[in-house]
Amino acid sequence: MRDDVRPVPRRRWGAPPPGGIRAGDPAPYGWAPLVILFLVGLVDRVEAGLLSGLLPLIQAEWGIGDTVAGAIPTGSAIAAAAVAIPAGYLADRFSRTRVITVMVFLWAVATTGSGLAPGFAVFFLTRMALAAAEHVDNPATGSLLADYYPPISRARAFGWTRMSAHLGGIGTVLGAVLGQAFGWRAAFLLMAIPGLLTALICLRLREPARGLLDQVTAGAAAPRADGAGSRRATPPRLGRQVRDVLAVRTLVIVTVGLATLGMGVAGLFYWMPTLIGRTFALSPGQAGALGGLVTVIGVVTGTLVGAWLGRRAHVTRKGGRLLVGGCGVVAGAVVMAVALLAAPRALVPFALLTAAAVILMSMATPNLTASLADVIGASSRGIAFALAQLVAGGAIAVGPLIVGILSDRTGSLTTALLVMTLPVLAGGLLTVTARGPYERDAARVLTSAHDTPPTSGA
Repeated sequence: MRDDVRPVPRRRWGAPPPGGIRAGDPAPYGWAPLVILFLVGLVDRVEAGLLSGLLPLIQAEWGIGDTVAGAIPTGSAIAAAAVAIPAGYLADRFSRTRVITVMVFLWAVATTGSGLAPGFAVFFLTRMALAAAEHVDNPATGSLLADYYPPISRARAFGWTRMSAHLGGIGTVLGAVLGQAFGWRAAFLLMAIPGLLTALICLRLREPARGLLDQVTAGAAAPRADGAGSRRATPPRLGRQVRDVLAVRTLVIVTVGLATLGMGVAGLFYWMPTLIGRTFALSPGQAGALGGLVTVIGVVTGTLVGAWLGRRAHVTRKGGRLLVGGCGVVAGAVVMAVALLAAPRALVPFALLTAAAVILMSMATPNLTASLADVIGASSRGIAFALAQLVAGGAIAVGPLIVGILSDRTGSLTTALLVMTLPVLAGGLLTVTARGPYERDAARVLTSAHDTPPTSGA
């Protein structure tokens, strides 16, 4: 090789364009970061979804009732809530790409532990450890997306990544099929492999500059060829940071709404394969496959439709994203109640109505999460998503448990699930009320960005 000919270094995923970042570019860092973060969320949720499809087999092996089975996701959600604030602290002060890489590796290890658990107590603890590792990366992911993609593209970006959070149905199908064929332990052991591979992929992801895209959008930052800022991020002390975030009305209203509807959704779809199996006398494999398929189709369709409608409404109506997301949840709750009332009659109408309900509810996925990013400044987005995770996680923790208790007390799983449509309805209505403060809070973020120099990524 000639001395004057040097190999061109490979451009890392998420690197800024050679010509610099300019206003109006919907994806200045490219779409590779979105694909990678979607993959992280997908592998995470597929692993979590295994439990729903494998639940009848696990109950049969250890002889546990519905109340104890419903406590598994409750314990996991408590563990997730416990790490929320530390996760937000890490996301706002350290390299977010490195945080995600380490956490993905750790939850792949915890998945292996689930498959090797010698008894229910150990299995329960491994699920809690797994949930803790999974949720440390959530604030980092939310913060990264807001720095990879400008406001005009955030509904799409958050839609795709948060859609993965609702694709646990794929895991339900895999769990049901693999569990029936090879046993429930094999399903968990096999799932550790894509987790490890995903961790390796995350090593190639480059950290973006914090807040630069907000400033470009506000017209305060000149295009930069390297995409970097002039100094490192210096968020305020944790106590003040939390107080400032909680002063944002939109964040508080949307977070409480998400927690309320999340409790209902968690209860509904954790038990859905079990309901199908009991009501229509299907095997665990058949029930899990059907329940997972309906969920996956509904989530993908609803997220894509919601992102499209949300982007249009964002520029034509005040608080348009919140209007689309909240109204979708309200309509979905009503359709889900109708589906449950029709459940004893026929499988096909039940499946179709459930799919329609999931589509409507999933319209909230891209819009509500993007709204949170719009109303919080770049230096505090990690802690903001952590607080939202903390509140929502606590509510989600009790959803499956409430269903299990009601099912044991009333003798009807259908009745228990019908009750859970009420918090979904209430949560959807609540998020719509945040439309007014949303416009003021989002404008405040851009005004602040206009007056603040951009910061470096890590």
